[in-house]
Amino acid sequence: MAIKKNNSPAKDNDKDMAHYKNIFWKIFFVGLGSLALFFLFASWGIFGSMPSFEDLENPDSNLATEIISADGVVLGKYFEKNRSQLKYSDLPKNLVQALIATEDARFYEHSGIDGRGTLRAISSLGTSGGASTLTQQLAKQLFHGEGSKFLPFRIVQKIKEWIIAIRLERQYTKNEIIAMYCNVYDFGNNSVGVSSAAKTYFSKEPKDLTISESAILVGMFKNSGLYNPVRNPQGVINRRNVVLLQLEKGKIISKEEKERLQALPITLKFKLETHKDGTATYFREYLRDYLKKWAEENKKPDGSDYDIYKDGLKIYTTIDSRMQLHAEKAVTEHMANLQEEFFEQSKTNKNAPFVNISSVETQRILSQAMKSSNRWAVLKSLEKTDEEIIASFSIKTKMRVFSWKGEKDTIMTPLDSIRYYKHFLQSGLMAMEPQTGNIKAWVGGIDYKYFQYDHVGQGARQVGSTFKPFVYATAIEQLNMSPCDSIIDSPFMIRKGRHNVTEDWEPKNSNNRYSGMVTLKRGLANSINIISAKLIDRVGPAAVVDLAHKLGVKSEIPLQPSIALGAVEITVEDMVAAYSTFANQGVYMKPQFISRIEDKGGVIIYEPIPESHDVLNKDIAYAVIKLLEGVTEGGSGDRLRTTGGGNGDKRWTGYPYQFKNPIAGKTGTTQNQSDGWFMGMVPNLVTGVWVGCEDRSARFKSITYGQGATAALPVWGYFMKLCYEDPALKVSKASFERPANLSIKVDCYTAPKVIDTTNIEQNTDEFEL
Repeated sequence: MAIKKNNSPAKDNDKDMAHYKNIFWKIFFVGLGSLALFFLFASWGIFGSMPSFEDLENPDSNLATEIISADGVVLGKYFEKNRSQLKYSDLPKNLVQALIATEDARFYEHSGIDGRGTLRAISSLGTSGGASTLTQQLAKQLFHGEGSKFLPFRIVQKIKEWIIAIRLERQYTKNEIIAMYCNVYDFGNNSVGVSSAAKTYFSKEPKDLTISESAILVGMFKNSGLYNPVRNPQGVINRRNVVLLQLEKGKIISKEEKERLQALPITLKFKLETHKDGTATYFREYLRDYLKKWAEENKKPDGSDYDIYKDGLKIYTTIDSRMQLHAEKAVTEHMANLQEEFFEQSKTNKNAPFVNISSVETQRILSQAMKSSNRWAVLKSLEKTDEEIIASFSIKTKMRVFSWKGEKDTIMTPLDSIRYYKHFLQSGLMAMEPQTGNIKAWVGGIDYKYFQYDHVGQGARQVGSTFKPFVYATAIEQLNMSPCDSIIDSPFMIRKGRHNVTEDWEPKNSNNRYSGMVTLKRGLANSINIISAKLIDRVGPAAVVDLAHKLGVKSEIPLQPSIALGAVEITVEDMVAAYSTFANQGVYMKPQFISRIEDKGGVIIYEPIPESHDVLNKDIAYAVIKLLEGVTEGGSGDRLRTTGGGNGDKRWTGYPYQFKNPIAGKTGTTQNQSDGWFMGMVPNLVTGVWVGCEDRSARFKSITYGQGATAALPVWGYFMKLCYEDPALKVSKASFERPANLSIKVDCYTAPKVIDTTNIEQNTDEFEL
């Protein structure tokens, strides 16, 4: 009888297969479920915080704040990381093409994760390249940086990158993602984003980059530390050529063009941007201090503080970049020229640059400078004694110093370097539109790197004869005088007790001579001290001080008649604002340097309201203008029109100026030629210039070079020459507007009738011709 077998080998195999299939599907579904849970938990932030919707909408990109001129030029930036934001439309097409061809060829096809590239990377265990898309790289840059090198943590971070990338793709367009990526990448050398990198490495705007330059920047996206064109030019050439090869593969450039571009050398115009770079450095530092106070008073909608170093604000200023460059050039050219004369004269001065001061006073100045120096602060922090620190100032050391021919390396003692820097003449210039109060140019010194003190808004100096128009304006207003009225220029004294003088005050003219009967116009044109003294005696110092304060002068002014000769310390900023009131028909406009502030999204968050008030009526203001025109027609400022030369003419930078248009102005020189001033006005631009050394005892020995007409007027003349050569600035050459029905006599000279003058002798000194 045959035995029947219950289990055949085929059936056993089927059972085994079913068993393994069951196990496989269990593992598959458990794995798939675990992976889904892993992604879910990661998206919930269980493995570390994930960006919220608000974070994705407003990623923290630490944007630099930009200071923008009235004509749209970026003057400079405030930043912790120098990062500027560009729109997609601002990016050069060749850079975008190179970036996609090199980093993510299927960028416009995927939704944040490149499935094909990911499978390829997994199957080859990464040997055939990574699979990070541009969106994933942006996610990494925005929210966690390079990440961990520990494999389990790296896997978690990679999954988080995928999730963030998908969210970014939902939140932004492809072009916005490219723009964001180009804005956040760190290219090294303190430049974050394509905009900063283009300026740092090539001194260009992004839109002006060539294909080769764009390829260099795209090559740096792989590793900006390794492919840095300053440190590794050969490596950068190799990487650039790879990018160009990718452009050829993408059929964006031809093979011939690729070979031509690959043969090109790297040409850099490297300039490391810092807070001190750019134009209008003194103005930008003044603005920085203002913005710190502004941020305390103006909060974000959520109540938090604005950060000028991270929030990507755009500060639109009133400064005109073209006019600013003209002003900086005028200051540089003239101060370098005048400095030569100062050094020449110092050769015969054993106590240079100081003139007529004792050794005790010299030591006081040098000791004060030592204690104010950075060297003193550093050594003090190292717990050195005062004696040790003072001794160190007499030890020779290597140093780099400022000179008008460029920085130079030298060896000298720190004490000698203090005396060396005390030699340098400084300058302050500000130009303003009188009708708006808009400041158009601001030069606070000769070189911000070496001389940080701002001589426009920070430093008040004695103003000399530039104060006299305030006295004349008070007299015209209160005594109903006119520029054509006459006063006797003769010896004069204000006795003790009158106008609070503590002893008899007897002013003298600068030439120690007297002219007899002179008009007010001639008195101001020739800056005759006696005329100013007699006028302040009539109106009283209090009335003049009151007017000066209405004109915007913030300094304390003593109630003494000596102020008529300029014994008053005022900033260049306040002097320009005061003079602008005369040019603006008696209406004071507070100087304005900000037109608006926008946040990084372009929303206006601040617009200042212009401040103004009436000071003088139109007739009086115009009368003062006519007085000041006399200064440039035949007075101390007439070299603006002449070509004849004279003492010191080799230091009149830009001379001859040969202006023929109406100019109202006033020179000023203080005692011992410590300060030289010139205030110059045309109908739509008022400019003030001050020149002098840091210390009042450091000065020219004679008035030839120390007077305002030689020290300061040439800066104004050269500046205006440059402005007039730039027609786009539209600086006026017209006459000042004459009020209708003018009630004050301002035309002091009438041509005589043709008569027999055989026996008539006319004293023309009584007239201002």
